[in-house]
Amino acid sequence: MKVFAGGISTETNTFSPMPTGMRDYTIIRPDDDVEKGTKPAFDQFQSDTEARGWDYVFGMSAHSQPAGITTRSTYESLRDELLERLEAAMPVDIVLLGLHGAMVADGYDDCETDIIDRVRQIVGPEVKIGVELDLHCDVTQAMIDTADAIVLYKEYPHTDVAARASDLFNIIADAAEGKTNPTMALFDCRMIGLYLTPYEPLRSFVDELLAMEGKDGILSISLVHCFPWGDVPTCGAQALAITDGDPDQAARVAQEIGRRFHGMRRELDQTPYSIDEALEQALADPAGPVVIADRADNAGGGAPSDSTFMLKAMLDRGIDNAGIATMWDPIAVQVAMSGGVGANLDIRLGGKMGPMSGDPLDLTVKVTAIAEDMYQEWPQQHGDPMRIPCGDSVCLNCNGIDIIVSSKRGQPMSPDVFTKLGVDVKKKHILVVKSSQHFYAGYAPIASQIIYMAAPGAVAPRYTEIPFKRVDLHKYPWVEDPFA
Repeated sequence: MKVFAGGISTETNTFSPMPTGMRDYTIIRPDDDVEKGTKPAFDQFQSDTEARGWDYVFGMSAHSQPAGITTRSTYESLRDELLERLEAAMPVDIVLLGLHGAMVADGYDDCETDIIDRVRQIVGPEVKIGVELDLHCDVTQAMIDTADAIVLYKEYPHTDVAARASDLFNIIADAAEGKTNPTMALFDCRMIGLYLTPYEPLRSFVDELLAMEGKDGILSISLVHCFPWGDVPTCGAQALAITDGDPDQAARVAQEIGRRFHGMRRELDQTPYSIDEALEQALADPAGPVVIADRADNAGGGAPSDSTFMLKAMLDRGIDNAGIATMWDPIAVQVAMSGGVGANLDIRLGGKMGPMSGDPLDLTVKVTAIAEDMYQEWPQQHGDPMRIPCGDSVCLNCNGIDIIVSSKRGQPMSPDVFTKLGVDVKKKHILVVKSSQHFYAGYAPIASQIIYMAAPGAVAPRYTEIPFKRVDLHKYPWVEDPFA
C-alpha cells in the first residue's frame, strides 16, 4: 500500500479586518527539517503507515493563523501545489488530508470541498480518501459524497489531534484492505455556538461517543461544532456518524446523537462576563492566579490580538501583580528589542487594526525580558506537545502588570509565553489570556478559577450580536426550538 498525505489549513473569520495571504502561511515541504510537534497529524499518519509496513509520501502542509478571507491567488497556488505533489506521487492507494473545515477564500466559500473534489478527480473512484478536520468546521453533503471517511477532533481545546489522526488512519486503512466499508451520514443540529468539552454535560457526552466507537458497527462519531464567525450558508452544528456498510444505521446514529446534543443547548449556553464583572470577580478571589479569557481578541478566532480594552481597564483600576498575553505589536517588539533588557521606554502599544482593537495606549514601561524566535509547547493527550511559534517576544512591565508582546500573532496556548520571559505565573493574582479556550489545558492546572469574558473585539462572544448576512438563523439561540 502507498499512502499520500498533505493539507492546507486555516480558519476564516469573515468579519476579520485582516486578509490572509501567502506571507501568513507556514509551509512545510518534504525536505524541510522541522522540530517535533510541528505537524502532529502528519507525523501520526506516517507512524501508523510505517507500522503496517506501507509506503508513506508526505506532500506538503500549509497552515495559517486564523484571520480574514484567504486571497484567491494564495489559495489556488497552495491548492495547486498540493495537487501537483499528489499527481507526482501517483499511483497511490490512500490519500489522507489534514484540513480545517472552515477555510474561506475569495471565490470559494468552502475550500475543503473544493480540495476533496479535485483530489478525487486525480485518484479516481477506487482510492480511499480520508479527511481529518478541526471540530470548528462545516461538513457538507458534498464532502460526504466524495470522501470515504471524515474524522473530527473531539476535544476543545484540541488536545487530541494525533489521536484522531490515528482513528482516521485505521478506518481508511481497514477500508483499503477490504475489511470494512465506511458509510457516513450527517444530522443538522440547528445550533450555532462555541461548546467547551472539559465541562459537563459535554464532557460525559464526548466520553460516551468515544466509548461507542468500535462497537455494533459504529466506526466513528463526530460533533461538528461549527465556526460561528464564518458568515457562509453552511455554518451550523451537526452530528456525523460513520458505520460499517450500513448507511441507514449511520443516519440513525447521527440523528440520535444530534438530537441529544440539541437537547443540551440551554445547558451549553455561556454568559460571558463584561470587563468590569470579570475584574470584580477576579479581585474578590483571595487566592489566584485567576485566569480571565479575553475571548473577543482571540487570534485563534481571527482577531488581531492587539486590543487594549482589558489592559486599559486594569491600569485605570490600579491593578498590579497581573499579567496579560499575548499582545500582537511587531513595532513595539522592535522598539523594546532595540532598547534592550532593563530599558525604560515611552511606548505606544496596541490598538492598531481599527475600532475593534480600541485606542493605542501611550505607556511608560520597563523591558524585563526578550526572547528571539520564541516557541511555546501546547500539551497534547498523545505524543509530543505541539510546538507553536511566537516570533520575537518581549515582556514589558507597566505599573506592576507584565505585558507579553509578540511579533507573531497567536494565542497563549501555554504558560510558556509568560515563564519563558521570566514571569512566575503562580505568583500572579490575575492572568489575562487572549484566547477563547485553547489556553485551558495549560492554565487550568494552575488557576484558582477561570473567567470567560466578553470585551469588544473581532470575535464577538455573544452569538446573536454577530452581524450575519448569509447564515440561515432558524437555529438556536435565535430560535428557542428550531425543531418545533
